[in-house]
Amino acid sequence: MHPATPDLVELALAIKAWGRELGFQQVGITDVELGEHEQHLQRWLDAGYQGEMDYMAAHGSKRSRPDELVPGTLRVVSLRMDYLPGDTRMSECLAQPEKAYVSRYALGRDYHKLIRKRLQQLAERVQQAIGPFGYRAFVDSAPVLEKAIAEKSGLGWIGKNTLALNRKAGSWFFLGELFIDMALPIDAPHGSEHCGKCTACLDICPTNAFVGPYRLDARRCISYLTIEYKGSIPLDLRPLIGNRVFGCDDCQMVCPWNRFARPTEQGDFQPRHGLDNAELSELFRWSEEEFLSRTEGSPLRRAGYERWLRNLAVGLGNAPSSIPVIEALQARRDHPSELVREHVGWALHRHGS
Repeated sequence: MHPATPDLVELALAIKAWGRELGFQQVGITDVELGEHEQHLQRWLDAGYQGEMDYMAAHGSKRSRPDELVPGTLRVVSLRMDYLPGDTRMSECLAQPEKAYVSRYALGRDYHKLIRKRLQQLAERVQQAIGPFGYRAFVDSAPVLEKAIAEKSGLGWIGKNTLALNRKAGSWFFLGELFIDMALPIDAPHGSEHCGKCTACLDICPTNAFVGPYRLDARRCISYLTIEYKGSIPLDLRPLIGNRVFGCDDCQMVCPWNRFARPTEQGDFQPRHGLDNAELSELFRWSEEEFLSRTEGSPLRRAGYERWLRNLAVGLGNAPSSIPVIEALQARRDHPSELVREHVGWALHRHGS
């Protein structure tokens, strides 16, 4: 029993209102039963589609059973925050192979801290209203099936590109969760999906990473290869990556539902350091100190400096031959990292140098 026994219906409405006040565009509540999604995850893992992401299988059933991850959890509050940073001319960037394409979510500050802070503020509002209660906040930082929870909370559906989609917001949004120990009334799940016969996301994928609708082989996904993967990028995939140096948004850019996405009002998600219009050769010249300085508080830190150079070398290998491109590559051909040297050598070979 909580210090102040709340009216759970009123509290659920209040949580949604407070969430919107804190900058979330949508808030939903669901229970902890994710059995169907648990089976889908296991089939995906059994096929080996996770690649080197061992953490996807490391926690057993805790990922799909919130009450095992946080004992006492009765409900999950799922929250959506839009991040589309307005017109970043990213389609134009993709069409200019000498430019570096950085996924839209990574152009600004790291979303983890911002959303986690807002979730903490939401929990504190609840505590002010009813006294202490059991909760934990998550932002893509623990074994949580966040897209499944969002779908079950009524925030949208999981599309053929395996992303959460919303009819009024497309897919340019982050998700966060608050696990709580109160039996709040739950929202109806989204129900039917609205992808219909559309296969635009599957057809556009540069590396053919989709095995079929709703099934992604991460080992071929550019986001996985440029962010999660630690090794040498497979030779047959390098030319297909183009100038995408951190992530890939192609399957989102062609999704018809993203016509309804609205630019974010969060200043932290706006592009920093000109990353929405930077030359590959310019970024490749960054020293490690410059990389650490200019990516402070940025999702780009996840790749680290060595893999950042690896990714840029691939982009430079796919760029048109020019003096800046060749000079940038030649300056790194004796880099201390074998991983970087190997990709630089491949890129120079592509330019006949």
